[in-house]
Amino acid sequence: MTADGKIATANRAVTSFGSARDLQQLYQLRTTADAIICGARTIEQSHATLGNGGEPFRRSRLRAGRSENPLRVVVSGSGSISPSAELWSHRFSPIVVLTSGKAKPRRHRLETLAEHVWTCGTEAIDFPEALIRLRSEFGVQRLLSEGGGELNDALIRAHLVDELHLTICPLLFGGRSAPTLAEGTGFPHLADAAQFVLKSHRQVGGEVFLVYQTAAYLSEAEKR
Repeated sequence: MTADGKIATANRAVTSFGSARDLQQLYQLRTTADAIICGARTIEQSHATLGNGGEPFRRSRLRAGRSENPLRVVVSGSGSISPSAELWSHRFSPIVVLTSGKAKPRRHRLETLAEHVWTCGTEAIDFPEALIRLRSEFGVQRLLSEGGGELNDALIRAHLVDELHLTICPLLFGGRSAPTLAEGTGFPHLADAAQFVLKSHRQVGGEVFLVYQTAAYLSEAEKR
């Protein structure tokens, strides 16, 4: 994100602005994950395919005992993701679409695009239910969220985020309509805010790489 917390410009025309090192960091994170989850709008705007990042990262995944490519999870509560999104042209790993009951009129079309279409929740996606199902049906133990802001917000509010990796880029986008790291509903009161503990930080050039963990996650890690 930029120094003012934006993950895209106000018109969302610019969604990728980190350095080559930041991109390598993203691919390295993917090697640690069994699955990647991403919002439909983010996939459309960034032309993401959610692959392994190339041969070195494919080998890293295999050495860690994972599949060559992560399971791909697309979030679209209304089921309105475009059938022309770049993602559908790359079939190197299964795609699961998470929807809510609002997507019922579009379910048939989604089933022609993805291997699996799951309705989790009536008005909004029930993420705890979805994650339980990902673990039981696909053995997913580590899930990497690549946004966008509304998905991040939903996962944080559901207390499903254990770790947060941030790259702060030396840019200012400004704009009241420019999306931030966590959009959506948010927390109305300070006492309810999600709390993280800084685990590590490093500066490379003009970028700062930060890793945060929740206090609950750290407590569980200490027990192990």
